[in-house]
Amino acid sequence: MDPLTRRAFMERLSVLTTGGLAAAVVPGALGNPDPEPHISFPPHPRERIAIASYPFRAYIVSPDNRDRDISLPGMNLLEFPAHVAAKFNIHNIEPHSRHFTSLQPDYLESFQQVLQKTKVRVVNIAVSAVNSFYDADASAQEKAVDYGEKWVDVAVRIGSPGIRAHIATAKNSAPNLERTAESLRKVAEYAAAKNVVVTLENDDLVSEDAFFLIKVIEAVNHPYLRALPDFANSMLSGDADFNDRALEAMFQYAYNICHVKDGETNDDDKQFSVDLKKSFEILKASNYRGYCSMEFDAPGEPYAPTSKLIEQTIKYLS
Repeated sequence: MDPLTRRAFMERLSVLTTGGLAAAVVPGALGNPDPEPHISFPPHPRERIAIASYPFRAYIVSPDNRDRDISLPGMNLLEFPAHVAAKFNIHNIEPHSRHFTSLQPDYLESFQQVLQKTKVRVVNIAVSAVNSFYDADASAQEKAVDYGEKWVDVAVRIGSPGIRAHIATAKNSAPNLERTAESLRKVAEYAAAKNVVVTLENDDLVSEDAFFLIKVIEAVNHPYLRALPDFANSMLSGDADFNDRALEAMFQYAYNICHVKDGETNDDDKQFSVDLKKSFEILKASNYRGYCSMEFDAPGEPYAPTSKLIEQTIKYLS
């Protein structure tokens, strides 16, 4: 990514936050949000590490978890914080939306109490979605926006500073920049009022291509809409150079969360590896200071590979 592009983006944000953004997000029913997100990130490498629930999806019992393997021991998401702290000595987690048993107030209150008891923090929620932000049907777009805003409210309830907004594919349209930006601008403005950062992940080569996401972020031009760089998802293209360029571009717009992995597996169980050392060099070159969420994603048990990722992350961040 041309650094001038990022500089221009940040300059535009500066102009917006000193006046131009006021009309969009400051007055009115949304309250008085800070013009820029303010998250206090820990400086020490281990404290910057989070554990995503997604690698442990085969173990997690919830109504919407389609990846549960009943031949394996099961645990409720309420058990996950203590499990992570005991197994990995890590006190940051990134739960997936499909792993919540409920979104009712009493369940979220129980989750918050568990977090307090275990001294574990949610640093991001990876939100899946059905409706697309760029669907040609306006009602489907509206549902996608409403769903994103609902998860912003969940984030507030459990103390998460951010959500990952998934851009689902649409059956009636190719990825559309104008409609995606229009939808995500609404979500970002809603999230800004609650100091929740919305991130976009290079999680799909079609609807979430890294360079398409950057166009969306630049079009929305809002400090509460950022990138979530995943170390290996763009490697599903089979092109290591493309993956590196995608990662470099995404980190120019990252703020609070990234996904660390040393490889990715496609739908045909073909595995692709990435150069983890080089990936961290890209991270450091961008001056990224946010959290690094461990998201091992390959066949087999996730415990030993996650421990290895933690060790490597500490080494490369140190």
